[in-house]
Amino acid sequence: MADNKIVVKVGTSTLTYENGKINYRRIEKLCKVLSDLQNQGKKIVLVSSGAIGIGVGKVGLKKRPTKTKEKQALAAVGQCELMFMYDKLFGEYNHTVAQILLTKYAVQTKQKRQNVINAMDTLLDMDIIPIINENDTVAIDELEGSNIGDNDMLSAIVAKLISADKLIILTDIDGLYDKNPKTNPDAKKIEVVDKITDEILSMAKGAGSNRGTGGMITKLAAASYIYEDGIDCYIVSGENPSVLYDVTEGINKGTLFKGKPKN
Repeated sequence: MADNKIVVKVGTSTLTYENGKINYRRIEKLCKVLSDLQNQGKKIVLVSSGAIGIGVGKVGLKKRPTKTKEKQALAAVGQCELMFMYDKLFGEYNHTVAQILLTKYAVQTKQKRQNVINAMDTLLDMDIIPIINENDTVAIDELEGSNIGDNDMLSAIVAKLISADKLIILTDIDGLYDKNPKTNPDAKKIEVVDKITDEILSMAKGAGSNRGTGGMITKLAAASYIYEDGIDCYIVSGENPSVLYDVTEGINKGTLFKGKPKN
């Protein structure tokens, strides 16, 4: 089946409200849509941020902390809540999920990479949906701002490891614009990017939301990472998860970063 293996990355801003509390309506819809796509015969891998953001809401903090040790503690709290929620919601649609927490060290050598590939391939063969996050409780790359540890890049690493057909990044904006659409009403969305150039990179400046760590620049880095493997990367709004139906059918609802043409 064409476009059978799909990695979906969802960010903290999609999973939570501005106050850090869980957006249950959106997450329930996300799980329903992903379950339906799995029922169609697609192999779905979900890379989910949100552990720290949900941890912040769970313990009642008003804002995300700045100290690494506090973020580590909140990640431990939030990851439990996150997986409990996914297990319950996917279970309502008769799908089993599995948690995989990765660090960069887990894919540093050929043997370690193969171990991760074996685990994910076996889960997919068993019709189980792997849910992947960085292990923020023990890995501090993302917590301290390293782009190696960003979940956008993690989703690209996963897409490459399993030879995915598509990577779909759900975020709080519906694609790449030639300038910041939040401050420039005349900003134009870039529908298709054949290759990431310096000009394209210059359009991606700016931070992410106050609940997450990424921004558009990390999403471009992810798209660039999988380009040579011929994997298409879509950046679309996560406001309505039903958009995944269109994207999996090849309808561009955001910005498509084309993978290198395969000979």
